[in-house]
Amino acid sequence: MSKKRQTKAGTGQKTGGLEISEEEQWRLIRETGILNKISGSEQSFTPTTSSRTSPASDDDEEYPLAEEIFAATTILIPISFLLLLMYILIHFQYGQEPSYSEIASRMLSSVPILAIFIFYTNRYKHTRWLQASLFVLSVAAGTRMIYQVNYANWLVNMQQCPPLATIWVYTILQLDLGPSVLALASVGLWVWWTGARLVFN
Repeated sequence: MSKKRQTKAGTGQKTGGLEISEEEQWRLIRETGILNKISGSEQSFTPTTSSRTSPASDDDEEYPLAEEIFAATTILIPISFLLLLMYILIHFQYGQEPSYSEIASRMLSSVPILAIFIFYTNRYKHTRWLQASLFVLSVAAGTRMIYQVNYANWLVNMQQCPPLATIWVYTILQLDLGPSVLALASVGLWVWWTGARLVFN
């Protein structure tokens, strides 16, 4: 017992001269990487003062700008190719040979507008007002495209059907499951009520 008391007293004399704050101790532990070697989550070992000094926990739920641009780009690429495909298919539908210069000029004017539209709709797609707007836009684009196919001439169809088809597909993809099914059902009900056809004349 006397030896233990002596060792405790000795250690108390050695460490009494050097005082390190708790934040500095945790900084040294993080830099050495000791906690990474221990099995289990690192968050269970973090002190309570770290929650005060790191206000970025609320910002983790929000996308940073770089991730928003990346997410919009990953959507923009296939949607742009869909628009290009629609331009090519509508030409072949009416027996027209698509010229590269005409399609390139249309794509150059359409893709920047499409990029801005995709960026902002993808950012706020979980809000109710945007879901309602996308629902209305989806029904309007679908019914307008089918109306064009049935009643417009081929020149108007070649100009308007590819953008309308692209917007219709994009809005259905961005809507939640319930509103997207309801939007498609609304377009189908309109087609049944008007007696329109889904084939080109």
